[in-house]
Amino acid sequence: MTRHVEVHVTAGSREEAERIVNAAVVSRAAAGAQTSGPIVSAYWWKGEIQRSEEYLILMKTAADRLDDLVELIKEAHLYETPEIVAIPIEGGLAGYLSWITEETAVSAKRE
Repeated sequence: MTRHVEVHVTAGSREEAERIVNAAVVSRAAAGAQTSGPIVSAYWWKGEIQRSEEYLILMKTAADRLDDLVELIKEAHLYETPEIVAIPIEGGLAGYLSWITEETAVSAKRE
């Protein structure tokens, strides 16, 4: 079973991305996050191809915290149907993966 996931989210502005990242990290639903952008996205929406400038957020969390993170993103996001995609982390530096587990543990909500 996968113990860690990376969650990909796009946001319509830098401010929105920062708000989502802050909420995720402060709540410890994510151990950490990176934001990059602007990027240009092309996608189908309501029967038409759209193009928009967005910001890409990559968040790391423990698999058992994924549902909490998804709910937090949905509440904080301005899009009607935000991109929220979880990718299993199949390997990596053991110390880094342990850090993700420790920082997203419910008992880590100590501050």
